[in-house]
Amino acid sequence: MITDTYKDKGARKQLVRELKTKGIYDDKVLAAMLKIPRHFFMHKDFRHHAYLDKAFRIGEGQTISQPFTVAYQTQLLHIEKNETVLEIGTGSGYQASVLLELGANLTTIERHEPLHIEAQKVLKYLGYHANFICGDGSLGYAQNAPYDKIIVTAGAPVLPKALIEQLKVGGILIIPIGDSKTQKMHSIIKTGKATFEDIELNDFKFVPLIGEQAW
Repeated sequence: MITDTYKDKGARKQLVRELKTKGIYDDKVLAAMLKIPRHFFMHKDFRHHAYLDKAFRIGEGQTISQPFTVAYQTQLLHIEKNETVLEIGTGSGYQASVLLELGANLTTIERHEPLHIEAQKVLKYLGYHANFICGDGSLGYAQNAPYDKIIVTAGAPVLPKALIEQLKVGGILIIPIGDSKTQKMHSIIKTGKATFEDIELNDFKFVPLIGEQAW
């Protein structure tokens, strides 16, 4: 059984201090990341590196995102308690745990069944509850739409039309868009039924978003 030791908690404090120096200012996001044991979401070979600000492999060609990336995307979402949130790319479940700790009513989609199953186990063990879907994230999940917020944790070649359609007017969509080498983070605010404001932000590198409306 994995435990959360004083050493782990101390390492998380150091990580949160590092995130602050890199520009993460949202106290709620920092508090969530201070609480959540990232090493629970990682392969045993990498757990001793869990509180380095780095991404690590989790199988199926996927990664657990760098903590800064998780904090950066989450900060842009401005999550309020009980908001409906759609996450594209459950992966390890770490990003989902941060959203759930902030009070999101979360639907999360993962196309790789082994990751989909493992993330459910870890999140349940930690006491978090979400609506888990195994499928094509580029199509969103219309059954629970519309959403207050949508977060995409893989790099898309274009903005998937389905995700904009499933976002509430006034809602926020955070998505990295670009080629296979690098992407720009976009903060998209839906201003009307068929209109939105697109704010282009920093460069990132994500695994590709695979699906009918993606790669």
